[in-house]
Amino acid sequence: MTNNWLDRIKWTADGLVPAIAQDASSGRVLMMAWMNRESLQRTVGCGEAVYWSRSRQQLWHKGETSGHTQKIKSIRLDCDADVLLLSIEQIGGIACHTGRQSCFFEELQDGAWIATDPIIKNMHEIYSV
Repeated sequence: MTNNWLDRIKWTADGLVPAIAQDASSGRVLMMAWMNRESLQRTVGCGEAVYWSRSRQQLWHKGETSGHTQKIKSIRLDCDADVLLLSIEQIGGIACHTGRQSCFFEELQDGAWIATDPIIKNMHEIYSV
């Protein structure tokens, strides 16, 4: 398999592209993270989401410590070729490090951000390291 498909992507100056993870069955947006060429190649190669951690400056295989991996169902590129949409199966039902289903758990209500989604599992139980 050639990597010409990687050249179609409009990478940022830092060599990154935003990747939105969406639950394949419900359609709910679970999280957004960044990918570089290597993380996207690894994602395609292993069938699970591998992102680029900007804070740690390293590859991040989603679920490597929590067990909450993301099985790839499909990968789509938007019309401007600068955003990826990953259709995934979220193993364990938890995508957010806070122990919630989605990272988008706060809703703006009357000028304040309110946590509207329950914590499924305490983050200290998930990350006991």
